Amino acid sequence: MFPPLLFLSGLAALGHGLATGTGVVRVALGLYLVWTLLELRITFRVHPGDAGGDDAASMPLYGLARGAVVASAVFVPPLWAPSDAVFQGVALAVFVAGVVLRLGAIRQLGRFYSHKVRTLTDHMIVRSGPYRLVRHPAYSGMVVGHIGFVALLLNPVSLFALVGLLVPAIVHRIRVEERTLMELTGYPDYARGRKRLVPAVW
Repeated sequence: MFPPLLFLSGLAALGHGLATGTGVVRVALGLYLVWTLLELRITFRVHPGDAGGDDAASMPLYGLARGAVVASAVFVPPLWAPSDAVFQGVALAVFVAGVVLRLGAIRQLGRFYSHKVRTLTDHMIVRSGPYRLVRHPAYSGMVVGHIGFVALLLNPVSLFALVGLLVPAIVHRIRVEERTLMELTGYPDYARGRKRLVPAVW
């Protein structure tokens, strides 16, 4: 029951923001809601040919951290005034760019992508699209998207939730995933030529 409850809590926070927000903030919250719904089918998708993998409880940690970012951004008053239209526009553009990167990376992996740590019996290593540059572009998009989202609704609590909770949770999740992925033939060679999240950095 934990993931559905977490999901419903996130929807409630977004719904509250849509009801009380104005202008660009409502647009961002609406887009975040659409993004969440687009990924919902992946969360509950059955995986034929599932070869297993060890989640190591990384998904609940990751989900809680993401929920904390959204809730703190929505419920704690922002530092910016509604008149900061240019800044809000830039923040919204960063948010959209991150979501587009994430959804594009998920589409590129197709059936090999999952919210569950696992491989398939016929798993293939995808090297095209954003996977030419980094090993985990879906997580890169998640980070970039939330940077824009938090900047748009910036307050000290949401900033802490992003830097102190979500980013470490994503790093942990990547390390857990790679323990499974490194068992795939060819993945260690693929990994040696690419950073995890940010080209030339990590």
